[in-house]
Amino acid sequence: MFLVRIAIKRPYTIFVMAAIILIMGVISFNRMILDIFPSIDIPVVNVVWNYPGLSAMDMEERIVLIAERAYSTTVNGISRIESESINGTGLIKVYFHQNQSIGAAIAQISAVSETLLRIAPPGTQPPNIIQYNASNVPVVQMEIQGHQYSEQQLYDYGLNFVRVGLFTVPGLSTPAPFGGKIRQVMVDIYPDKLAGYGLSPNDIVGTLIHSNVIVPGGTAKIGALEMNVQINGSPSTLEGLGRLPVKAVNGTVVRLRDVARVHDGYAVQENLVRVNGHRSTYLAIYRHAGASTLKVVEAVRHAIPRIESVLPPGIHLKLFFDQSIFVKRALADVLQEGAIGTILVGLMIFLFLGDFRSTLIILLSIPLSILSAIFFLKYFHQSLNIMTLGGLALAIGMLVDDATVAIENIERNRFLTPDPLLAVWDGANQVALPAFVGTSAILIVFFPVILLKGVSQFLFTPLALSVVFSMLASYFLSRTLVVTLSMLLHQNRPTAGNHTLPGGAEVGNPEVNTRFQRLFDRLKNRYTSVLQGALKKPGLVLTGSFSIFAVAGFLLTQTGVDFFPPVDAGLIALHMRTPDGSRIEVTDAYAQNVYETIKKIIPPAELKSVDVNIGLPVYYNLAFYQTDSIGPMDADFLISLNSPHRSVFWYQKKLREVLHAEYPDIGFWYKPADIISQVLDFGLSAPIDIQVQGRNLEASYRLAQEIRKRVQTIPGAVDVSIPQVMHYPTLFVRTHRADALKVGLTQNDVASNLLVATASSTLINPNYWVNPKNTVNYIVAVQAPTETIASLSDLQRLPITTSNPPPPAPLLAALGTQLPTPNTQYLSNIASIQGGTLPGSISHYTIQRTIDVLVNVQDRDLGSLTSAIKQTVRSLALPPGTRIMFRGQSQAMVESFRSFGIGLLLAIVLVYLLLVMNFQSFLDPFIILVSIPAGLSGVAFGLILTHTTLNVESAMGAIMVVGVATANSILLVTFANEERGRGASAMEAAIAAGSIRLRPILMTATAMILGMLPMAFGTGSGGEQNAPLGRAVIGGLMVGTLSTLFLVPTFYILFRKQVPNRFRFDEAFNRSIGTESEEKKS
Repeated sequence: MFLVRIAIKRPYTIFVMAAIILIMGVISFNRMILDIFPSIDIPVVNVVWNYPGLSAMDMEERIVLIAERAYSTTVNGISRIESESINGTGLIKVYFHQNQSIGAAIAQISAVSETLLRIAPPGTQPPNIIQYNASNVPVVQMEIQGHQYSEQQLYDYGLNFVRVGLFTVPGLSTPAPFGGKIRQVMVDIYPDKLAGYGLSPNDIVGTLIHSNVIVPGGTAKIGALEMNVQINGSPSTLEGLGRLPVKAVNGTVVRLRDVARVHDGYAVQENLVRVNGHRSTYLAIYRHAGASTLKVVEAVRHAIPRIESVLPPGIHLKLFFDQSIFVKRALADVLQEGAIGTILVGLMIFLFLGDFRSTLIILLSIPLSILSAIFFLKYFHQSLNIMTLGGLALAIGMLVDDATVAIENIERNRFLTPDPLLAVWDGANQVALPAFVGTSAILIVFFPVILLKGVSQFLFTPLALSVVFSMLASYFLSRTLVVTLSMLLHQNRPTAGNHTLPGGAEVGNPEVNTRFQRLFDRLKNRYTSVLQGALKKPGLVLTGSFSIFAVAGFLLTQTGVDFFPPVDAGLIALHMRTPDGSRIEVTDAYAQNVYETIKKIIPPAELKSVDVNIGLPVYYNLAFYQTDSIGPMDADFLISLNSPHRSVFWYQKKLREVLHAEYPDIGFWYKPADIISQVLDFGLSAPIDIQVQGRNLEASYRLAQEIRKRVQTIPGAVDVSIPQVMHYPTLFVRTHRADALKVGLTQNDVASNLLVATASSTLINPNYWVNPKNTVNYIVAVQAPTETIASLSDLQRLPITTSNPPPPAPLLAALGTQLPTPNTQYLSNIASIQGGTLPGSISHYTIQRTIDVLVNVQDRDLGSLTSAIKQTVRSLALPPGTRIMFRGQSQAMVESFRSFGIGLLLAIVLVYLLLVMNFQSFLDPFIILVSIPAGLSGVAFGLILTHTTLNVESAMGAIMVVGVATANSILLVTFANEERGRGASAMEAAIAAGSIRLRPILMTATAMILGMLPMAFGTGSGGEQNAPLGRAVIGGLMVGTLSTLFLVPTFYILFRKQVPNRFRFDEAFNRSIGTESEEKKS
């Protein structure tokens, strides 16, 4: 082979190449992004529409539905659209196909949204359009502390100064603060005073619009100067705002301060945060897709002193819920597992080869192979995460295989020829082609990864690339560097006729080497005798093998199926829903009680912090914040535990029991808490999401309630909940249009006055005032204080200004209405008010109304629970036009395993075709592939013995087992065929192949098992994630290796009756060439 020739003839070139690999690998490693997961590049655009006071029903019908239909017909590359309409806000998530340009998508959505404003309700503002990605998850939270400052001051500093100070940090997004109170210039109107002066809320709004303006005065040319003209359009103080004239009554000017209180205040609080029991304000730090969690958090930590230096004394910034701690631990644990595996593998190699120099050669090839893989991972824009590092750790055992086979065969040839250089040449060349075919087979079995879709594709493609790149590098180095080092370091080694140990050990501890070699010789002799006996009774071997396959197949059905192994990151996310329509103060009281309950269950030493987010944040934040909250009756708990701690799954189970018992009228369900679960669920709140989709919302809701009732009886189904609220308390104001018209009022007069009084003027008539002390623009909001409209009668006495002179008093008397002043009407005079309910949230999936039933899993695997739920749901009678869909991890799991199954079959076919080309036979590849069922049987045994479910991680392990078992069988069958070419019988060839190839096969399998052993324990942070992969590989190799050593030789003697075709073809070709040469001579 040309690589071997270069390695022998140009050793200095090989050393330079190794140095380049080392340098480039180290540089790439230092420049790679460190994170927990690869970037999940599924393009999503979040569109947030805001209209305070608009009901969820109106938001859906008047804005969201119109926008969804427009986007679906005019924006390119959309895969699906989801939306949520709640009171005052509409959130639309537009998902795109993977290759769609997100920049072009945002531009199209922006253009379409602008055109929709013409048909949206008057006062509708353009939406906020934010690019979203599954990787956009909060990585840390920054609390803004200052005991001597009010909540609105802390919120203000967080929004306008702290948040602004973070924008220079690359790779992060920071929405508005959570908690606190939005600082505004409040114009608190008093309805009774307004009525006394014949004014209404609209009159106050009009005063601000016409008197608090920023209008340029232009320029004036006076004499030799050109001077700017400045007018007092906006008062410089709040007292000045209060002195603005509203109306003149009998020569007396009514000023704003006469009918309202103008002050530095805050909007009605709709979001309240408590951190460890005390009210607080914090910023959530989100990282961009492709940014490093570690670098983002570290940059934020370094920015804190700079930001604090410009804040008032007494305000401090504190980081909490730092996900980078978990990321660091997880990455460190994966690296530690790889290091331990490498050490164990090194010790194993030394024992088998009995030579320190050979061990050193192999151990040098491993890091160079890994550095080569890191270089190519960097080139393909991958990050270092638990998937890529897991792939590299997985490859360590296989990296040993290439070098070990080369070294072992070179050593074997040293005892067959007296020429050391010839021994290196023959030893390296003899295994070059089989090793290439084996490496190719391992690479081919990763073909199923190509067929994965969605989140699974982005997670496992980097793992597969890690293995592929490291394996290619290992093959290259085994043909070059390993050959060169073996030639140079073993120049003085004994050769044929001059040796004592088969391992050729002359350094290290000869006694240990001799002892191990004797043990191995006994094992080899014992194996040879057992193999001879087995080959004499092939029927017994086949019967036993097929029995094992059958048992393994049955056990595989009992292992349970999951999408991804659960991870204990020390975080618990709990959602609480109080009775529909509860005020935020009521929810806060419940939350404090629940917080006390949590402290009773989780010991103080383990409880690090509890963050409670009550109500809804500012609407802009909903583009980032994944929540089931729809109003003031909701609260999200985020519980962080210290290390070490009891399992979060135990605490979840305990809290579930206690909270449901103590608070039977409150709903609780758990949500994804850690960064891994948030990425996997991609914005969904539970692993199983049963969606009822239909035209009739009430009918769908009743069906969802029936589904919830049935699912609650299924073992393993917990937190069964419906996040949508169908009966949100509502006051219906019915204007009597004819009566209103008679007194000069219109429906718009009534609606605008009512909106200003109850929801402020900030949306329909925004007005601003600049604080000269900090140059911040603050909204000037006109609104009636909540305490002035505390009852139905207060609302009925809201004054409404007439737009025309009122009719005569006799007419009003005839109508039976009351006239409080000559210019105003009370709301009760022209409208009736009744209580009722409306939907508080309306969800859409592909522009169809849906009701969700969320289901969490406890003490059961996801696959069996999903099957049980589907069986239960299948018997339901569906209303016309209604259908039921399953989403969440359950759906992704089914799709991933379907892709894995199809891909694995295709991979086996491709491996078979590759082997056909290599062996020039249809029979030999079949013999080789009989080791695959045995390897998969071992995977089943490994999973069932370790109580591990079949999931995507263990499926990746099964794929690896298929590749390694195939590679080992290739070596055995290749050697057997060579023996047949020398005239040996099938029985003799099979025995010789098994006996001589026992050492490299055992070394390969043992290296893989030892390399996977630390991973299989899953003891580190996030170790539960890769543990199924390690367990599957270990179980598969244990059984697969036995199959290679016994079942493959058995099939060989049964089916390989004739000399392999390649040798017969060669013989025929040589005869033909020889005959032709003789004819030419004659």
